[in-house]
Order: sequence, then structure tokens, then C-alpha cells
Amino acid sequence: DIGDCWLLAAIASLTLDQDILARVVPENQSFQKNYAGIFRYQFWQYGEWVEVVVDDRLPTKDGHLVFVHSAEGNEFWGSLLEKAYAKLNGSYEALTGGSTIEGFEDFTGGISEVYDLKKAPADLYEIIQKALKAESLLGCSIDITNAYDTEAITSRKLVKGHAYSVTGAEELVRVRNPWGEVEWNGPWSDEAPEWNSIDPKVKAALDKQSDDGEFWMAFSDFIREYSRLEICNLSPDTLTSKEQHKWNTTLFNGTWARGSTAGGCQNYPATFWTNPQFRIKLEEPDHDHDGSSKEPCCTFIVGLMQKNRRRQRKMGEDLLSIGFALYKVPKEVH
Repeated sequence: DIGDCWLLAAIASLTLDQDILARVVPENQSFQKNYAGIFRYQFWQYGEWVEVVVDDRLPTKDGHLVFVHSAEGNEFWGSLLEKAYAKLNGSYEALTGGSTIEGFEDFTGGISEVYDLKKAPADLYEIIQKALKAESLLGCSIDITNAYDTEAITSRKLVKGHAYSVTGAEELVRVRNPWGEVEWNGPWSDEAPEWNSIDPKVKAALDKQSDDGEFWMAFSDFIREYSRLEICNLSPDTLTSKEQHKWNTTLFNGTWARGSTAGGCQNYPATFWTNPQFRIKLEEPDHDHDGSSKEPCCTFIVGLMQKNRRRQRKMGEDLLSIGFALYKVPKEVH
């Protein structure tokens, strides 16, 4: 085990959207027709899609695959995808430790945000609905407090330290366990008495939206039972069906150079101002903004990426502690 379960969770979420899956795993590749012993994959890296080609040799021990493998043992696209991602990052070892949203971003070119559900904003349900409408990828999980908690099942049949996907919000919240089994057994679960008070047609419509491993929960139960929500917002560069809902993106490149632009954090006021600065002007309100036209709302998300840090692990490097600050420019300076 190389500790890349974060990548496995991201791969599992890929299967929820066939358009995104086809971008990462180009179609019409098999071990039969036009087989050439190689497979192609595509990953988003710092503003562009990069193609990675790997052969079909996979690491094994005692006749079994060492890393990612299917339960039945006859599917290999996930194992080969992991190999291609390891090649992109320099080695399998470089994949040790990470966050599911890192995989989300490299598979989609999107930008992610994380919510601590113990400190959930008041409008979180609206945030989830808006994200689903925009075809964002949503994941949720229950934090673990020690190694023994990993994949421990609670009395409500939820798995700790396990990546779930959020797939719907219709007053209730629909959640998917990528295992395809082990489902929530609390209020609004498949056989719960709450459904008896619902119009049979409404229940049938909601049932039709759910697959094995999917279940409905009250929003209050969702934020109580889960610890965190991760949302990967897709850009126009992601090939999906509803282009009109996508975010527009702008990419700025910068560097921290010792003695020049490495000004340190806000604890160093004498040099903090020398850090790279970027001015952003928000010109258009959100399309679905329903507030006052005199106070238009323009939503934007800022992300900060480190280039090639995983690749440099074999040279003793690791991810750096980095951050950014946002300031409102006074009107008199406009």
C-alpha cells in the first residue's frame, strides 16, 4: 500500500460522469481491437491538458496487482490510470499522501473548495444546489481520529475515512458510496418510515434517480454525520454537456524568488508587500443572482497551486506551506 487512497476516491468519482471520464481515459482503447501494448491518458496540469502514454505492464506480487485493482480482477483501466499518474509525478512513491480534490483538479482542470461541516455556512444547501447545477464534482467524508477508525462502519452504516460522492439535492441530499453497497440506515433511507408520508409518484421519481449505493438523507443529518464537503468547480475547459453553467477561468503565473519576491507571510510586514500581487476586477454579476440590481453579486474562487512538487520528492523536496491574502481595493485607487 503506497497510501494513495485519495487518488482511488477521485478515480471512483470519475465514473459518475462519462464525459469527464472520456477526457481522462480516451475511448476506444482495449486489449483486443487495435491493441498495441500501450494506453493513453490525459491530465490537466497548470493550465493545459497533458497526454501520458504507458505500456500495459503493472507491478505484481505473488501473481496479484500491488496497487489499485478491481474487485473482480478483470478491469485494468484504473490500474493503468494510476500508473500513468505515477509517471506524470515521477514515481508511485510520489503519490503517497494527498487529498481527493487534488485528483479532482488534475482530472478536470477545475478548482476546488473545502467546507468544514462543523462550521458550515448558513447557505450551504444553496451552495450544494448551485454546484450540482453547474455539474461540479462533490465529495464528502467522515474524519477519522486514529488509524483504527479507517473504514470503520458507524451504527448508521456510514464508513469513516471513506470518500462519498454527493449526487443530488431535492430538499433531501443524495449521497453515493462508490462501493455500491453499505448504505445509510437512518431517516429517509431506502426502507425508512418517512417515505410513507410522501406522494408515491414523488417517491418513485426520487427512487428512479438513485442507483445501488446511493441513498437520501435529510440535510440536517448530512451536516451532522459528515465532517467535510469538497467541491470541484469545473471550467469551460472540461468537456461536459452543460457549457452554459461553467465558470470562466484566468490563470496567473508567479514565483517566490529569494531576496526578490519571497516576502514571507503577514508576520513579516516589512517584506510582505514584495510578494507577487495580482489585481482582479469583477465586471459581470452572476447569471442567477436574485438580489438587488444595485448590489450585484459576482462569485469568484481563488486557488493556489504548487508546480511539480510531487515530482521533486525523489530529490528530498515536499509540498511547501503557502497561502494568499485578498484585499479590497479602495474606490479612490480605482
